[in-house]
Amino acid sequence: MLNFFIQEGADIAQDTDSIAEGLPVEAQEKTLSIMDLLLNGGVAGQIIIGVLFILLFVAVYIYFERLFAIKAASKMDNNFMNQIKDNVSSGNIQAAKVLCAQNNTPVSHLTEKGISRIGSPLEDINTAIENAGRLEVYKLEKNVSVLATIAGAAPMIGFLGTVIGMVLAFHQLATSSGQAEMGALAEGIYTAMTTTVAGLIVGIIAYMGYNHLVVRTDKVVHQMEATAVDFLDMLNEPA
Repeated sequence: MLNFFIQEGADIAQDTDSIAEGLPVEAQEKTLSIMDLLLNGGVAGQIIIGVLFILLFVAVYIYFERLFAIKAASKMDNNFMNQIKDNVSSGNIQAAKVLCAQNNTPVSHLTEKGISRIGSPLEDINTAIENAGRLEVYKLEKNVSVLATIAGAAPMIGFLGTVIGMVLAFHQLATSSGQAEMGALAEGIYTAMTTTVAGLIVGIIAYMGYNHLVVRTDKVVHQMEATAVDFLDMLNEPA
């Protein structure tokens, strides 16, 4: 009798394993890839995701292009101002200009502008340096405003997808007299959720990139201001 129950238990366990192995694909656990997540939101969701993808590409391109440009602009020889001071003190203005041209940085451009005004009143030199500084800051901040625009627009575009998805879901519910299938409603809600997530991701990336570029630009601007002050102090030193 004991052997009978043991055999029956073994048969039941074997049958259970067989059933588990023969489960249809639909009954097994499903996982979604990123592409499935992006492409299964219907036509409206795909259009909005496409727009957000373009904005993400533009944001990443601007970020790295400006990052490399600002990094190059911040490079300066520590002995630059000492060499400028030696050349100006010795009256070798042309050598000082050549040194500025060789460095090719915002700091050297400001210094060169000041050197070209030597002999003019100090106030005129200061004004010329300030005007040159504004132009250099404008060059550093080129297209950074586009990054800020993307940071604000991407979440709004994502929320637009949210509204469109919910409208589609409620329209399906309204036209079916309250008897809409869950699959039809789920598609609209799915569109709403995916576009919101995509918009927030693009917005966060653009926002963080924008703030990082602003900090890096401020450091270069501070470097330019410090150099301008040093140059004006050098001209004010008694001979």
